[in-house]
Amino acid sequence: MAGRPRTAGEGAAAAPARRLGAKPASTSLWPQIYAVVARIPRGKVATYGQVAALAGLTRHARLVGYAMFGLPAGSKLPWHRVINSRGEVSARSSPGPSEALQRHLLEREGVLFDARGRVALKRYRWDPDAGGGKAGPAARPPRRGDAAKAPRRRAAR
Repeated sequence: MAGRPRTAGEGAAAAPARRLGAKPASTSLWPQIYAVVARIPRGKVATYGQVAALAGLTRHARLVGYAMFGLPAGSKLPWHRVINSRGEVSARSSPGPSEALQRHLLEREGVLFDARGRVALKRYRWDPDAGGGKAGPAARPPRRGDAAKAPRRRAAR
């Protein structure tokens, strides 16, 4: 019947079930994310939010997580250099050895973890403006308050 919404049991074959508010993964944006991750140098880390902002996808940190999860087996992309905003290796939704592997790979690159399992972001966070990345500079999107942080000149007396 047209005009009335389907109930839970009707038309299951016609349309796949979808959680309310859930968005399908936007795989067309993944290459932008992968290009940023590929530039993170050895011994440095970036947060999911930082990668999203550098890829031009501000406020889409979760999409970066989906893209990392969607990497094909055997990928050479340094996925292990992407961590959460607390400086931790993020817990996975499916159990497995990938959390321990990520920490191991970072430690092999000289990244140290504290007793709480966190990386000192002030020390190890990648700064793309410092020239530590590959393949030329990438413009960092302006952050809120950047103009306010610019040094002020004193007025001549």
